[in-house]
Amino acid sequence: MKKTLLAFALLAAVLLVYPILNKSENTEIITGLPWQVDVMPDGATQVFGLHIGVSRLSDVLGILGDDDVELAIIAASDEVGSLEMYYGHFRAGVIAGKLVVQTHASKQDIKDWRENAAKFDYMASGQAKKYIVSDDDIKLALNEAVTGLTFIPALNLDEEIILARFGEPDERVQLGGATHFRYAAKGLDIAVFEDAKEVIQYVAPYDFKNIDGMRE
Repeated sequence: MKKTLLAFALLAAVLLVYPILNKSENTEIITGLPWQVDVMPDGATQVFGLHIGVSRLSDVLGILGDDDVELAIIAASDEVGSLEMYYGHFRAGVIAGKLVVQTHASKQDIKDWRENAAKFDYMASGQAKKYIVSDDDIKLALNEAVTGLTFIPALNLDEEIILARFGEPDERVQLGGATHFRYAAKGLDIAVFEDAKEVIQYVAPYDFKNIDGMRE
């Protein structure tokens, strides 16, 4: 059993590093990778096939599918909350992980959807609640535009891999117990923690100045 787990871990590492170490030999084009961020004519970006600020949550389902997905309001006790779509098992090219799709739904809509929620649960942290959007409200909720994406890869992205695939950042910032690699022109922030998983956040470049507040 231990040998099997070790072999799996080695295979996963090879899948991550292979595109880096064998660029000249690897002719297969893999799309949907975390570092494939396209700046669009409107000044926003496209990643994982989603055009931030333009794609709707209904488009997300059409592009990424509806397997293992939740549509919910996430709110702390003193917050109205925010509408999010969550993929517990997401694959960005060859890299597995978790994906959270953010929106800027109005406070009134969020309040209404919370009141009509099919059910609610406490988040793992115990500091916030998750209100599952009811069937009656799903149609309206799915019309909300995507304003941000948060990808948490299952594999570790260390500094060497980040620089090789994403390039040199505009700046590095120590914040919240993490080193943030920031790419303002792409609306991209990569947070590397010592004792937690890396977090990759995507917003439109014109919203990048607000990225710390959007994370809260």
